[in-house]
Amino acid sequence: MIDHGLDLAVIGNGRTAALVDPTARIVWWCFPRFDAEPVFCRLLSGTEEKGFADVVLDRMVDYQSNYVRNTAVVSTVLTDQHGGAVRITDFAPRFRQLGRVFRPPQLVRIVEPVAGLPRITLRFRPTHEYGKPNERYSIGSNHIRYHDGTTVIRLTTDAPLSYIEREAPFVLTRPLYMVFGADEQFPGNLVTTCREFGDRTRDYWLDWVRSLSISYDWQDEIIRAAITLKLSNFEETGGIVAAQTTSIPEAPGSSRTWDYRFCWLRDAYFVVKALNRIGATQTMEDFITFILGIAANNEDALRPVYSIVPTDPMDERIADDLAGYRGDGPVRIGNAAVEQSQHDAYGSIILAAMPMFFDRRLPRAGGESLFRLLEGLGLKAAQFALEPDAGIWEYRGRKRVHTHSAAMCWAGCHRLSAIASHLGFADRAEYWDKIAQPIHDTLLNRAWHPQRAAFTAAFGADDLDASVLLLPDLGVVEPDDPRFVSTVQAMERELVREKHVMRYANADDFGMPVTAFLICRFWLVDAWWSLGRKEEARDLFRDALKHTNRYGLLSEDVDPATGMLWGNFPQTYSMAGLILTAMRLSRSWEDRYWRG
Repeated sequence: MIDHGLDLAVIGNGRTAALVDPTARIVWWCFPRFDAEPVFCRLLSGTEEKGFADVVLDRMVDYQSNYVRNTAVVSTVLTDQHGGAVRITDFAPRFRQLGRVFRPPQLVRIVEPVAGLPRITLRFRPTHEYGKPNERYSIGSNHIRYHDGTTVIRLTTDAPLSYIEREAPFVLTRPLYMVFGADEQFPGNLVTTCREFGDRTRDYWLDWVRSLSISYDWQDEIIRAAITLKLSNFEETGGIVAAQTTSIPEAPGSSRTWDYRFCWLRDAYFVVKALNRIGATQTMEDFITFILGIAANNEDALRPVYSIVPTDPMDERIADDLAGYRGDGPVRIGNAAVEQSQHDAYGSIILAAMPMFFDRRLPRAGGESLFRLLEGLGLKAAQFALEPDAGIWEYRGRKRVHTHSAAMCWAGCHRLSAIASHLGFADRAEYWDKIAQPIHDTLLNRAWHPQRAAFTAAFGADDLDASVLLLPDLGVVEPDDPRFVSTVQAMERELVREKHVMRYANADDFGMPVTAFLICRFWLVDAWWSLGRKEEARDLFRDALKHTNRYGLLSEDVDPATGMLWGNFPQTYSMAGLILTAMRLSRSWEDRYWRG
């Protein structure tokens, strides 16, 4: 069995999210929102036992942990050597109430005896200011307030507070209820409220999943990926973060540690496409609105990445009180990529906005005003299409005219012509055709390397880049174009490691990469499928699914040699890629039912 490393589940509600390990230890929780400082930071504290909440069962010999089917609720059963067992249920409340969605920055934990007389210890060790243990607390009648730093956390519970304070073991004879959240008096009866919150949260997710449009094959995997995308959506603003964590290394000892709790414009095209395919139109529309809000400020050049509140600063710094994942730092807060030039962003926004004009399900159709806004982005796409940038992989030490960036800029201009035709603006359609054509011609001419018989990573370069696999999907070339066919063959020879696909195989600012980028395998699968290599594509996709963790989640990277997951988690890019490829490869419902 593969040791996945990042064997964690994510629970959340569209405002806050936490990571839970298979023994029900909460190891990561940023409060009160995705990009805030972590109350629980054990994931990044090395060997130091701080920043977590758990239930320690005496003489534990077994544990079983899973999501409650089709929900974001995690159920864990711990069993001791005498057959005693305890069930821990973890969730973040989310349900409809008074005409809106109730989603407080709050976690709920229910601890129940299910067999024998289990002896447990309840431990609650919050932190503040990125890794400083909370040492000041005060005990009330049914709560403990932790008030170091600027953030005050309250644990409200009917468990014996003295046992929690002393971390003393006791025999569990009745269910206990714990609520982690803001320093507010808990409204209503704790037991009744937690039970009601749990039932209504479960029902919310069951109803949400019921509304999805999915394919016949790989339903469980698609549903889990869809819920994970939903949990990455900061609903107040509509932004979708790249991951819930910071600084899980792309590879051990690499110093490739980045803060991913932000919204990358390059993700927009893929995430919107995935949400559209599964019918999650409300989340899709909210994300498009978030992106267009950024684009509306057309006086400034687009940054590649924004906070979930776009005007918030993202200055990069080091968190000195955190040793890093498995002691492998540094832990970075903020992301210096905000200062880079990534020209693919202009095309990404235009492509992401396409459903506003063509998807008839949406209540607000795109019209002339939105088209004029996108035209401003198109002018910048045309201006920067053939200019050097940091590229999709955010090289920190060099700039080149990257093939993918040029392709995205061309695609943006090309789609503006299609939108103009749809709106009846024949003159603007002709205008954007004339803008797009020379970009396309230059792209095909300068990205093609005759000696390598491949489209390469950048104009005039001889190295390969997996993002070039997207050229047919963007419409730059047809899948059966001999140049693309030979490009795929070159990548199979040079970028594939143990069925995994590297982003690139040349040294970058941090040396030679050693882990594969998970979404790149999905891109290769899609390429094989488009080339008619359907059984090979299905086999490679089925193998990819073996690398999801026990909860069905993926991080950013995988070590081809060990199969261990690395990189920030859970990775929106990877989950969107899983959805799109699964939907592409699946048999139709009609084929399954009527043809067997």
